[in-house]
Amino acid sequence: MQALQLTDWHHDAELVEVEQPDPGPGEVLVRVGAAGACHSDLHLMHDFADGVVPWGPPFTLGHENAGWVHAVGAGVRGVEVGEPVAVYGPWGCGRCPRCRLGAENYCERQPTLRAAGGGLGADGGMAPFMLVPDARWLVGLGDLDPIDAAPLTDAGLTPYHAVQRSRALLRPGSTALVVGVGGLGHMAVQILRELTPATIIVVDERPEARTLALELGADHALAPGDDAVSEVFGRTGGLGVDVAIDIVGSESTLAFAAAVTRSLGHLTIVGLGGGVVPVGFFSLAYEVSVATTYWGSIPELGEVLALASAGRLRAEVHRFDLPHAMDAYRQMQSGELSGRAVIVPT
Repeated sequence: MQALQLTDWHHDAELVEVEQPDPGPGEVLVRVGAAGACHSDLHLMHDFADGVVPWGPPFTLGHENAGWVHAVGAGVRGVEVGEPVAVYGPWGCGRCPRCRLGAENYCERQPTLRAAGGGLGADGGMAPFMLVPDARWLVGLGDLDPIDAAPLTDAGLTPYHAVQRSRALLRPGSTALVVGVGGLGHMAVQILRELTPATIIVVDERPEARTLALELGADHALAPGDDAVSEVFGRTGGLGVDVAIDIVGSESTLAFAAAVTRSLGHLTIVGLGGGVVPVGFFSLAYEVSVATTYWGSIPELGEVLALASAGRLRAEVHRFDLPHAMDAYRQMQSGELSGRAVIVPT
């Protein structure tokens, strides 16, 4: 079968012929219905190198995956052949206290593992079949189409977790800021709208992304620039925002988010743009908490899928077949996509 593989660091992914895997004891073979193309895959191709992470190429890309159980190995319980499933992305050890709570995204043994997940050291879903080493990483889809569900496993789950950790601050009269309305950002807007009463401000340089954000429930959509900081303060009565979620994470976007986050607020860095936030006594408003987040937990993925099943959350999907997967990444890199690219391998 064909698979889109990262064969080396600092190299575009390429289609290669690989053997269809067979599930061994405890393993599940998933027939892939869809695999999301994530901006972090571009970082894998262009920015990572030996020693950055404890694993490396070659491996098949695709860490946002959904499909159907195709075959199971000996001893597998809890899933049935033909069942539609989403694949939880970050694979932990399964034994540490965090993993036992379902928070495998923060596995205590992660630095010692041979892969961070399917599409992250182990073979992911940009192929007709994907081998999942343990059924605990599968969450039932119900009636959701795998094409619609695949982006929820990261582009939905990651901002969901970021919103949940700051939800206590998002009371009536509060304001939340989302910087970047791409694959994750357009989901963050919907999650904020569904879970909180906060006023939502988004910032994105693309007019079509700002339009999409307003359609999905944002209250204000601003372009970045010299006036953006004053515009945010103007829309918050001079106070600033209670929660800023930076999906980009570049030097300029983090400086902007830091400038508009009010005292006692949260600044959450989600994007891998390489920026940093200087932290000193006068560099931030008093008691601003700065945090990075990484994905979410298995129970939270179930909550995200439940929101989608109820029609309260949807991914704006752009479909590509497997031979044209790199076209999706090129459009993503150039800023042409305002939603989520999804690769349909079969």
